[in-house]
Amino acid sequence: MSGPRVNYRVDGERGPWVTLVTGIANDTTLWNAQVPALLPQFRVLRYDLRGQGGSESTAPPYSIDVLVSDLVRLWDQLSISKTHLIGLGLGGGIVQAAAAAHPNRLISVMPVCCRAKMVPEFAAMWHTLIEKVKKEGVESIVEQTAQRWFSDDFKAKNPAVLDEVRSMILRTSLDGYLGCVGAFLGMDVEEDLGKIRVPTHYLSGADDKVGGPPALMAGLAAKVPGARHASVPGAAHIANIQNPAGFNELVVRFLREHS
Repeated sequence: MSGPRVNYRVDGERGPWVTLVTGIANDTTLWNAQVPALLPQFRVLRYDLRGQGGSESTAPPYSIDVLVSDLVRLWDQLSISKTHLIGLGLGGGIVQAAAAAHPNRLISVMPVCCRAKMVPEFAAMWHTLIEKVKKEGVESIVEQTAQRWFSDDFKAKNPAVLDEVRSMILRTSLDGYLGCVGAFLGMDVEEDLGKIRVPTHYLSGADDKVGGPPALMAGLAAKVPGARHASVPGAAHIANIQNPAGFNELVVRFLREHS
């Protein structure tokens, strides 16, 4: 299986694999606060989606299936036969699709702050962003994106974190942004959730109003046999950055249960 070059990073030398999948306009730095909590019990693979961070871009359109195939190709390249799989935002859609299509490659799945199907009211926001980016570039949506991801209180108290997030968004290529948003707009894996047969734990941000609200994610968990749902307190959409300690506690507990 061939495809564009994928930028990735591996941390750790022993233990079960944990693969971390980003969302739109993210890169491997999204998970900086998670890696120390996962080491030394796990080996951690994090990578940039097609056209984001340091990964090579291709011309749109992209699809969820294409992004899943990039992930499977990376596992094959690194000889990873089985892994835990965690993904946030669009990454949550990718991990749900991967869990339904490739259960033999997975130990467990954690979809974070995500959906399984695009709906018209949410799509409208993304269509507006696409038009803006096509006319003015990725830099034109940096501020509204960073503002949308966190609660007002967190943004006021953590200006340095917001600066790091802005820089991360700017590392997204034009094709990568348009391609990944297009894949997100076409996402429809909800009907496949009943096929997931590996241990599954949905995580939402308690204060996430749009990306993956807790009630919506509890509903997704109800569609997966044996799955459960929990909310990270004091966190909006990018829960792993807003409350890393709370996020890490839930993640490590689940991974230990199933390793």
